[in-house]
Amino acid sequence: MSIAPEWQSVLSPEFSKPYYKELMEFVEQEYRLKTIFPPKEEVFNAFNACCYKDVKVVIIGQDPYHGAGQAHGLCFSVNDGVKFPPSLVNIFKEIERDLQQAKPASGNLTRWAQQGVLLLNATLTVQAHHAGAHQGKGWEEFTDSVIQHLSTEKEHLVFMLWGSYAQKKGAVIDRSKHLVLQSAHPSPLSAYKGFIGNGHFSETNKYLQQHQIREINW
Repeated sequence: MSIAPEWQSVLSPEFSKPYYKELMEFVEQEYRLKTIFPPKEEVFNAFNACCYKDVKVVIIGQDPYHGAGQAHGLCFSVNDGVKFPPSLVNIFKEIERDLQQAKPASGNLTRWAQQGVLLLNATLTVQAHHAGAHQGKGWEEFTDSVIQHLSTEKEHLVFMLWGSYAQKKGAVIDRSKHLVLQSAHPSPLSAYKGFIGNGHFSETNKYLQQHQIREINW
């Protein structure tokens, strides 16, 4: 479970805190005893695929997918060749509606990460077929600190907060220097209560353009 050197430097104060040491002990034991997703070497993929200096957009998810072969460390993303989960189907529907852009062949969002989209789950690991199994173990504190660092140290980021969980997690964001976009979650339970039609993808690019930052090719 290694994290890119640039992020290692930024987040170094967290790694020495008691909660983080306890979290790592818990996670290591879980990987030894149970089936845990994503694969151990992909836990910090969101950071390793998106350099700290390049972050432009932050999308906050909750748990990794807990089905076999789905999670690979980027929120909402699945590996190449994996059937799109329902939330991802709705994300692509909104992109299609918002940008008149055809649905892609793959649900692997590494292409977004490489353009500066941090695809951050609140909890970075999960037990197979047990949603939420690793909540409340320390990951949330770690990812809160990531959001706090980005909010404090950068400017003109776009934060996409879909659903009440992400919105609560975004409470620390300084809205005077960042754009915060909020809507319902893309889950089938809520997508048609405000996610479909939110226009977040075009709004993000418009904001980036206004601040002379290269747009995202969604």
